[in-house]
Amino acid sequence: MSVDWKNVEHRIFTMCMIQDEDRVLLIKRPDHLGFPGYLAPGGKVEFPESIVDAAIREVREETGLIVKEIIYKGIDEFCEPNTNIRYMVFNYLVTSFEGNLLDEPPEGELLWVNIKDALNLPMQDWFERRFPFFFEPGTFEMHFLWDEKKKETLEEMIKIYKDPVNI
Repeated sequence: MSVDWKNVEHRIFTMCMIQDEDRVLLIKRPDHLGFPGYLAPGGKVEFPESIVDAAIREVREETGLIVKEIIYKGIDEFCEPNTNIRYMVFNYLVTSFEGNLLDEPPEGELLWVNIKDALNLPMQDWFERRFPFFFEPGTFEMHFLWDEKKKETLEEMIKIYKDPVNI
């Protein structure tokens, strides 16, 4: 199945896992905002900003924190063949930041959670699947062919690249 690239719509997003020693900062998203449950800060890349600038902006807007260092961790893609839309999520780890958390964050309650306890919280399955890879050495690539009409995954590929020389 090949589609002319001009007929594919790309929607680009970021996600930043903010780590402070053995804790991560998660957002408890309410149902009315969509994607309810706990997840890391992130959002749409605005045109024409860079992907990294978008990740840093989203952290500031959703948490109030200012990113000092950011590490690329991997990409997560969802392709929908019925609509020719490719959703691309660029994932980052932030371990150096400054500032104070927002008193009234726009996306939901902010909560510092111990990394080993985080997967016990309610979260979207796509975030739960991705969560451990933020803390592994190297980078990851996740690719899913998703049929929105049937609500099913048609293809799935997950790769971990622990040695950047062999990518």
